[in-house]
Amino acid sequence: FYWELATLVDVMLLGHWIEMASVQGASRALEHLADLVPSTAHRLVNRQIEDVPVTQLNQGDLILIRPGEQVPIDGEVTEGASNLNEAFLTGESRPVTKQVNDEVVAGAVNGEGALTVTGEQTTLSQIMRLVEEAQSSRSRYQALADRLAYWLTLIAIGVGTLTFIIWLSVGSTLAFAINRAVTVLVITCPHALGLAIPLVTVNATSLSAKHGILVRSREAFERARNIKAIAFDKTGTLTKGEFGVQQIYAKDIAELEALSIAAALETLSEHPLAQAVVREAEARNLEIPKASEFQAIAGKGVEGQVNGKRYRVGRPEWAKELNLVFANELQAGLTNIEERGESAIALLNDKQVLALFGLADQVREQARTAVRRLQEMDIQVVMITGDAQTVAKTVATDLGINRYYARVLPQDKAAIIGKLKAEKPTAFVGDGINDAPALSEADLGIAIGAGTNVAIESADLVLVNSNPLDATYGLKLAKATYNKMIQNLFWATGYNVVGIPLAAGVAYPLGILLSPAVGALFMSLSTVIVSINAMLLRRVQLT
Repeated sequence: FYWELATLVDVMLLGHWIEMASVQGASRALEHLADLVPSTAHRLVNRQIEDVPVTQLNQGDLILIRPGEQVPIDGEVTEGASNLNEAFLTGESRPVTKQVNDEVVAGAVNGEGALTVTGEQTTLSQIMRLVEEAQSSRSRYQALADRLAYWLTLIAIGVGTLTFIIWLSVGSTLAFAINRAVTVLVITCPHALGLAIPLVTVNATSLSAKHGILVRSREAFERARNIKAIAFDKTGTLTKGEFGVQQIYAKDIAELEALSIAAALETLSEHPLAQAVVREAEARNLEIPKASEFQAIAGKGVEGQVNGKRYRVGRPEWAKELNLVFANELQAGLTNIEERGESAIALLNDKQVLALFGLADQVREQARTAVRRLQEMDIQVVMITGDAQTVAKTVATDLGINRYYARVLPQDKAAIIGKLKAEKPTAFVGDGINDAPALSEADLGIAIGAGTNVAIESADLVLVNSNPLDATYGLKLAKATYNKMIQNLFWATGYNVVGIPLAAGVAYPLGILLSPAVGALFMSLSTVIVSINAMLLRRVQLT
């Protein structure tokens, strides 16, 4: 059997090469994650700076982070103040102010200040550990494939022995009978069956990591294909968690002029509503004049001189206290703002209310796309929030969500998820902090944002980029992964239904006879097909 053995070894090596190429390509997700962290760090020892590899850092080390550098390790600021860009992890492009006792995350980019940080375990190292665990974890379908491979091995031995005995008993030569038995054993090799699920798993995990989705529970990820309803927490998930100007009402003054005057005063204020007005003016590329004689009035607002005139910006009630004229058009605007559950601030001069600004938590643009795509997938979208009924209704209407729950306490979210689960398989998307009970209760828990132990421990999937659209991608990937698993299982077992009888020689009377070399070719071909089919998961249209 020299030719047969040589062919068998060559074809199996080819199959192994294709298999390993697939695995290595899928595992590059870990390398991409590792690239987000700098390779060296400035460690402080007795006030002296020494540059060391990040891998040599220990918990408790003091690390110096200079302006413009990446943070090499998670930690807590012990000295200095600066702004950090954490967009790679949180998706939030605005720099985050960091002072003493604030936490910093490895991979963030430092701004203009120098920071001294006490080192801890890096969030990215935790992420890489989760990806590795997900890739190596076993699923229900892997267990099924292993059981099938076990029985296929027994069938191969049994059918091969039976083939040998039958051909000898009908008068065939010993060489012919051995040839048939060897062909059966070769063609029935369960190699493809053993690869059918792992190759799909490693490619699915790679794809999810590439798109910022960490799979903590392989079994839950497989269940995701059956999800028929998905509930979202509102604040920080469907919305940005920061105020923005939603509408402007003006009287005897242009809207943009009113906005620039209000921004001039609010620039000097630290109030979240004030900063929302300033951001809106900057977004519209308005020239913000300089304010003078600025003064904050506790509980009312701010006042000062802008372009030589005195203006006030604050609560609408302030105008009534000052007995200023409040035009009917602006009164109607105030009513509309309040009906929408928004916060109102007013621009005043010494005589009247000039303008009203309606501010509310801004809806993420990705949330609109996510809701639309989920509804196209025939998945019911539900919103759960602790905000007032009017606020919930406004956001739900904006997003096209028909079913929502308002004024829900954190401890009551799990009960609502339980009720939804009783109707249909339900996923829940939350921030992973006060939503832990609901994340655990859902058929599939999806945490927005990474880096908190609560998010990691309570969710099945973690959306690193805090993008609700990734939840849609995760559900589509789960369905595509399931389809690939079934296709591979069907091929890896189905070809044996035809291959084993042919190897045993049932078609010999018809002139069809497979040699061991041809059997080896068919067996390795099945391995190649399973590997290629698993890699084709990357070609599936999921966005």
